[in-house]
Amino acid sequence: MKPVKVGLLGLGTVGTGVVRIVEGNQEDLSSQVGSPIVIEKIAVKNTEKDRVIAVDRAKLTEDPWEVIRHPDIDVIVEVMGGIDQTKAYILEALERGKHIVTANKDLMALHGSEILAKAQEKQCDVFYEASVAGGIPIIRTLIEGFSSDRITRIMGIVNGTTNYILTKMSQEGASYEEVLAEAQALGYAETDPTSDVEGLDAARKMAILSTLGFRTNVELQDVTVRGISSVTREDITYARRLGYEMKLLGIADRQDDEITISVQPTMVRQNHPIASVNGVFNAVYVHGEAVGETMFYGAGAGELPTATSVVADIVAVIKNLKLGVNGLKAIVPYKPKRLQSDEQILSKNFILLHVDDKAGVLAQITQIFAEYEVSLASVVQQPNETNPDAEIIIVTHNASKASMDKVLRHFESLNVIRRIKSVYRVEG
Repeated sequence: MKPVKVGLLGLGTVGTGVVRIVEGNQEDLSSQVGSPIVIEKIAVKNTEKDRVIAVDRAKLTEDPWEVIRHPDIDVIVEVMGGIDQTKAYILEALERGKHIVTANKDLMALHGSEILAKAQEKQCDVFYEASVAGGIPIIRTLIEGFSSDRITRIMGIVNGTTNYILTKMSQEGASYEEVLAEAQALGYAETDPTSDVEGLDAARKMAILSTLGFRTNVELQDVTVRGISSVTREDITYARRLGYEMKLLGIADRQDDEITISVQPTMVRQNHPIASVNGVFNAVYVHGEAVGETMFYGAGAGELPTATSVVADIVAVIKNLKLGVNGLKAIVPYKPKRLQSDEQILSKNFILLHVDDKAGVLAQITQIFAEYEVSLASVVQQPNETNPDAEIIIVTHNASKASMDKVLRHFESLNVIRRIKSVYRVEG
């Protein structure tokens, strides 16, 4: 049997996992695709570097173009990261008729439509299962498993770093700064954690998922983003007291073909399955009109979980090669994009106010909610031993984003309100 030859761009954590799985599971993989799978060439930054796995040094090169232009390589696996230069590598590989497997969420979120169009032109496969939620096969599920259904909602914990931080803050009462430092020491957070903690990583993943789920071209700028860096122990304490857990959720909703996508810290009712997803684990909840509620859970990162998705994509490419159907399964968005207005975006809200501790304050506040037609689910006023002001905790029923913005602007001009301490979306 003629082997199928693979070129690997990158031999970091995920690339190492790909080599381990391809070599360790060769017999099973060969049985599935009918050919041996051979990693023919690997592009690395430094060919002399010591590595945690044994690799034939003759396969290593510091020139990625040597892999891209190798005449015997059928499949390029990109696990090196980066955006502009990596895009150039992939477009050139597609131009040469090579199939692509990538774990690069940044690249696919920013340039996925251009890359998929080139793949369709050249009848090549581009698979990117590992770009979202690591070892959870959510992309193929959205494309194939939900092909007969109409997805109305995708909601997920798609960033393990922030879920680790919020879990530790909730379970141990630690501060954001303490847990972030611990996460960095353990390697769960980067030295510069901005992409994770400010929600940018999750936003890119939600752009990919909502593009596939809603069959429309969702771009990064279509996603409203707020991270977790302002979440405090006090916020989490109040959330738990009210029966919620704090999670950084990506939420994509569709109503009458109009969509809205956001990433934000959200209070999730404790009896919702996603509220119990802790640590670095990911989960994606999908609601379809026909199937109803479904949820997918697993490791969102790591060497072998992510490499499992990459190798599964390699297998899918090779099966398509055998059938001669490469390039026919790509989902190119075909629906026009229609974003919901602020008047159409509805959610429940938690508001924590610090106010003057005197009679009549609560009446003034509730009057403002009534003025903008926001109904209230609960209102609690209480003293705070560490704060001379009184605290008012409010949870609203579903209210439009436009109305809530007006309420909060009005609060800023009200003398009896000392501080709008916290505002969060509420689910459940």
